[in-house]
Amino acid sequence: MYQIPPEYYLRIHHIRPRFKNDVENVLLYIAQECSKIPNGIISKYRIALNNAIKLYPGNESKKIKTINNWRTEISSLFGFYIEDNQANITKTGEMAKVLSEKQDLIQLFKYFLFTFQYPGGHLKSHEIKVLVDAGVKFKPAKYIAAVLLQGNEIYKDNGKLFSISKAEATHCIFNDLRVTRDHRKPSEVVDLIIENRKKKIDYDCAGDVIRYAGDILDYMMLANLLKESHGYYYLNGTEIEDILSLINSDKWFSGYDGFYEKEYELQEINNQRSEWYKYVNKCIDPHVFNTNIVDFIQAQYPTNEYTEILKERIKVLFSEADVKTTDIGDIGESLVIGHEKMRLIECGLKDYLHLIKKIPTALAVGYDIQSLEGTLDGMKRYIEVKSTISHNKLHYFNIHLTTNEWESATTLKEHYFIYRLVISREEMYLYLLKNPVAMYKADKITMIPKDGANLGFKEEVCYKENLRIWQEQ
Repeated sequence: MYQIPPEYYLRIHHIRPRFKNDVENVLLYIAQECSKIPNGIISKYRIALNNAIKLYPGNESKKIKTINNWRTEISSLFGFYIEDNQANITKTGEMAKVLSEKQDLIQLFKYFLFTFQYPGGHLKSHEIKVLVDAGVKFKPAKYIAAVLLQGNEIYKDNGKLFSISKAEATHCIFNDLRVTRDHRKPSEVVDLIIENRKKKIDYDCAGDVIRYAGDILDYMMLANLLKESHGYYYLNGTEIEDILSLINSDKWFSGYDGFYEKEYELQEINNQRSEWYKYVNKCIDPHVFNTNIVDFIQAQYPTNEYTEILKERIKVLFSEADVKTTDIGDIGESLVIGHEKMRLIECGLKDYLHLIKKIPTALAVGYDIQSLEGTLDGMKRYIEVKSTISHNKLHYFNIHLTTNEWESATTLKEHYFIYRLVISREEMYLYLLKNPVAMYKADKITMIPKDGANLGFKEEVCYKENLRIWQEQ
């Protein structure tokens, strides 16, 4: 059994959210809710967010203590809001706003890993003190990526990729001060892991021993930086540009640096908390770490006739001047237009393709696309497109319709559709929600009036369709 020498052993940890196994669904929902809450008095913001958390499926009967825990975990780990105790004001963070707007969960987890460090404001003040007093300065995702990259260099002659298990990450990296304090070279960790494998040395995996290193590896998976096979994690080669950005980044929250090797009060650490959240949100740039949809599909989906057509279609879209290639929303709308064209062709209405139109946002008519029903009577179909990209399949959809969109849905009734385009590692489908107002009245979806309407619904209330890919006729 591998043992770190006692003088170098320090177990580090972080908050593990109660919703870890549902983290993508929860964060997308909460980001949207935070973005709707106006900046204001801390107590009022907390109440508003608690009410939103309570409405998440499965939380209806949860006690206020559990709801509070969700709220603080979301703040501590992901910085969705910033509490300024001196001014008694809470502001929604850029983390939440960017996720709500762009619906790119893979990008969110890259932001998260880019800033996550020990010590950091995600820890309680006395836990930060332990790390400061021990001399720890450690960015886990950056270091793990560097170890895996170094391992690839060593393994390149035999054509293999170097990988690491949660146990190896825990005992050879996370809990060893030679790494977290003394900044041991990644190549030395690679050598250690390889030597332990040769000697068939075991690691302690009991209980939650490997939980925290495992969490970071899982978050790196959600960020599409890693892949996993049989419990071993290795670098995702399609993301090498972002991986190198992570490794080479010198971003560091320096708010605790002044406490090393000096006397200080615990309150001084606590005073840095709001500065930590400001730092996390200042690092957000909506134009950085955008998910490359072509690469994502290339890596996740098996090569077949359908995916080849899809990849080629997206490449064409990327070359069109009117499509913002880094915006999943624009790509989604363009793919849906292609879907509608193919649907009409299948209905024998090829001569009517010119009637399918993308509506300029400036017109504010309450929908993105005007299309046709698949009949000869010329009945229109009005489509609002909502697109999301994530690692895992989403099972709960929470979307916001503006006042114009909800009014259009009310007026257009059965001719109004929401097309929910979901792109994940597991699948890419369209979920069609027809006549959302009627569905709300029939208690099939939830609706909360708020600057329009907040809709919540599950997969089973939608029509599920394969995305039809436009091919020039």
